[in-house]
Amino acid sequence: MALQRIVVRGGNELFGEIPISGAKNAALPLVAAGLLTAETLTLDNLPELADVGFMLGLVEQHGAEILRGPRHVEITAGTITSTTAPYDLVRKMRASVLVLGPLVARMGEAKVSLPGGCAIGTRPVDLHLKGLEAMGAKIELVDGYVHATAPKGLKGATIRFPFVSVGATENLLMAASLAEGETVLDNAAREPEITDLVQCLQAMGADISGVGTERLVIRGKASLHGARYSILPDRIETGTYAMAVGVAGGQVELVGARPDTLEDVIDVLNRSGVEVTPTTRGMKVKRNGHRVHGVDVMTQPFPGFPTDLQAQMMVLMATAEGAAMITETIFENRFMHVPELARMGANVTVHGASALVRGVPKLKGAPVMATDLRASISLVLAGLAAEGETVVNRIYHLDRGYERVEEKLGAVGADIRRLTE
Repeated sequence: MALQRIVVRGGNELFGEIPISGAKNAALPLVAAGLLTAETLTLDNLPELADVGFMLGLVEQHGAEILRGPRHVEITAGTITSTTAPYDLVRKMRASVLVLGPLVARMGEAKVSLPGGCAIGTRPVDLHLKGLEAMGAKIELVDGYVHATAPKGLKGATIRFPFVSVGATENLLMAASLAEGETVLDNAAREPEITDLVQCLQAMGADISGVGTERLVIRGKASLHGARYSILPDRIETGTYAMAVGVAGGQVELVGARPDTLEDVIDVLNRSGVEVTPTTRGMKVKRNGHRVHGVDVMTQPFPGFPTDLQAQMMVLMATAEGAAMITETIFENRFMHVPELARMGANVTVHGASALVRGVPKLKGAPVMATDLRASISLVLAGLAAEGETVVNRIYHLDRGYERVEEKLGAVGADIRRLTE
């Protein structure tokens, strides 16, 4: 594979508009949901991302027919030809484990390799497995594979999550939609991507109540039917570009953005001096010449501040007046961007799960290396604010979650280009 890097020359303010793509974190479970029915599930507003390609490849090897067009896909899993999700496919991405619930529910068995993905903490799948066991599945771990069997089908159960887990909520929602009887998911995740999955399942005939709350009640059906569903806009991409404007200055309209999915982030940005206002097409983000102010942030499950915007927020605070405390409560290994930002002159001190960021007037361009998806975009943002040239290496992480980042930022005035060698 050719090595790629992104080169940014800082100092340009951003003006114009950026279109927001469909949400990666909604698209992945929705692709897996295609395995729940023999009929066609059509997904619109599909983002063109490496992770989405991996997930489509995974459901295809289970026997689904995939028809891709621009921004949409038709998934038809008329016959499931394999219930095994092999290591070679699953190791590329943690979300691959989302085929487990649909396969067990529909076929009575699944064999899924334990997943890989970003190196940002343990993120175990035990809540997925305990939930399926509560619904009557027998779970064995053999040679790095989860083997789940339920030859007589899954049965409804009441499952209380000890802590909020987006992935486990998604997997068990899909499994419960084909289980016999009623399943209650207590302390369920409330992220907008969960709501998107629920609404798509409802369009496929699932009986689910409690959408948007922490208590989801699913009355299982014998089968689901096909549907057409449009994926919601990506709130993480939205927040990232909003922070890019905060870092670089200027005024940009984020077209297609949904401010209701980002209320906590918008509040933080407004308090820092980055003006965010809803528009008929999305939202407008503006910073007039002045440096932003330090604002403390703690990551929390939705509706709190998303962990996926923590690295970008740190960059914004790195050039703020004053100091900010950023506390990470979701993943234990998510400050790996700090040494790279330090190379650019950021003043960040990490104490366990908190990072004290003391703002500096200017960052300096430097060669840096991406460690994970959100860290890689934070380094691009830092480059927008830095004097001179920043070279971001190992950007394959970036393409997993951001669509054509250099085109989108370049179109609003950033001096940014991709180099392939």
